[in-house]
Amino acid sequence: VQLVESGGGLVQPGGSLTLSCSTSGFAFDDYGMRWFRQSPGKERELVAFINDEGDNTVYSDSVKGRFTISRDATTKSTSLNMKDLKPEDTAVYFCSVYIAPWGHHYGQGTQVTVSS
Repeated sequence: VQLVESGGGLVQPGGSLTLSCSTSGFAFDDYGMRWFRQSPGKERELVAFINDEGDNTVYSDSVKGRFTISRDATTKSTSLNMKDLKPEDTAVYFCSVYIAPWGHHYGQGTQVTVSS
């Protein structure tokens, strides 16, 4: 299983950013995908989930209405579109796939920094 995130960077408060995650090594169409984030000193937080068919999404309260998760079966990728970013969104963002019985697989992460 390989997950490679990209698209992070520095953005001003109120700005937008889109993260992407390319995948390989598993049957992408059969699995839901997740985005997590982690800030220094904090536990990893589940931000968004999309099911295998792409017709059901779930968001944490902290990002609901601002972030949108999507997936593309053709490119076997998932994206996280983030708008109205806040300083508290600063974190390393990871995409993830849960494959039983091994559990969550994560990419290396991409840094998002929201600062003026």
